[in-house]
Order: sequence, then C-alpha cells, then structure tokens
Amino acid sequence: MAETKTLRQELTKGFLKENPVLRLVLGTCPALAVSTSVENAIGMGVSASIVLIGSNIVISALRKVIPAKVRIPAYVVVIASFVTIVQMLVRAFAPAIDEQLGIFLPLIVVNCIILGRAEAFAGKNAVIASAVDGVGMGIGFTAALLAMSIIRELAGAGTLAGFQILPASVTPMAIFILPPGGFFVFGLLMAVANRLSEKKGLPKAELHGCEFCPMADSCSIKIEGNPEKCEKSEVSVQ
Repeated sequence: MAETKTLRQELTKGFLKENPVLRLVLGTCPALAVSTSVENAIGMGVSASIVLIGSNIVISALRKVIPAKVRIPAYVVVIASFVTIVQMLVRAFAPAIDEQLGIFLPLIVVNCIILGRAEAFAGKNAVIASAVDGVGMGIGFTAALLAMSIIRELAGAGTLAGFQILPASVTPMAIFILPPGGFFVFGLLMAVANRLSEKKGLPKAELHGCEFCPMADSCSIKIEGNPEKCEKSEVSVQ
C-alpha cells in the first residue's frame, strides 16, 4: 500500500504540484513557440513525453554503471537516441506535424525538463518510479501546452484544432498567436496555477539559481544568488 501511494504521488506531482512549465518554469521556450495551435501542442507534448519516459527508464536502469564524471554526456546520448527515434516516427506517420514543429522537435534533446528529470530523479531512483515520474511530468507538460494553445488559437485565430469556432462577425485578436500573446497567456496560466497551489498549501513557483540546473556541477560559472556575477561574465549561462 505504501509503495502504491508513493507511485501515485510520483505520478500526480507533475499535474500541478511540480508542473514542469507552470510551477518549475522549465521548457518555456518550446511551450511558447509551439502553443500557437492545438495540433502543435499535442504533437510536441506527446513527442516530449515519449522521450521523457524512455530516457528516464534507460537512465534509471544504467544509473549504477554510468560514471559520475560523464553522467551528463551519457544522459544526452540516451535522450538524443530517443529523440531520433521519435523524429523518424513523426516524419513517417505525421509529416505535417513534423513540418510545423520544425527545429523544436530535434531540440527536445536539450529540453531542460527531460535533462532535469534525468539528473534530479531517474539517476537516483528505481526504474518503475522513474517511468511513473516520466509519465506524470509528460502529462503535466502536455496539459500546460494544451491549455496555452487552446487560449491562443481560439483568441488569435478563432479556431480549435483547425476548426472554425468563432463566428465570422467576431474578429480574432492576432496578437495571441504572436510572441507577446504567448507570454501573456503563459503568465496568466502561471498565476492560475499559483492560485490553485495556494489553496492546496503549496508554495508559489519560483525561478531558482544555478544549484537547480542539471549542468551546475560541470558549469564553470555559478550565479549563487548573485545575478551581477553572471551579467559581468563573458560566458553566458542558459
């Protein structure tokens, strides 16, 4: 019973408590870029979820044999392998989605959600728990993308999944499918997520320093709560 309860918690934490986009503020680049339509959001969410689950399982299974000094390169190789498989499948069975997602599909390799879960969870926990963690985080990521895309596509184009929803007499607000609209909707949903979290007694989502980055140990620059140190450096930290 205790193990079942723990696995349930690992599954559901990605829905709201640790939603990767709205709570942990990870993967915001693809979230803002592809959430202009429901089809793109589902395509990106499902693709990233498959990569996340597969890489979590493999990395967890190999966690005891991967040397600590090369764990990040090893994680990237595993993730890149799954991304290649997913990209080939999308090109074969959904070429329209592959064309719409463009460069953001192969860029799943460096998606901070996937690398972050590999470092923070899969590299330290058993295979089953890591698989469940991947499923939960994948659902949370897809749900966040879907919520953003529904608002942006409906308000910005008057359609949902390509079907006309708003009457012809209503003029859509095109700004919602532009970058400013993406940031506005992202901030709005993040505020809603924070509000719901407050009711559940959870802390607000916060941007953390370098200590929460999966590349922190191998990075030559660490902000450590001092953003001026990063700004003055010639090397950029992303």
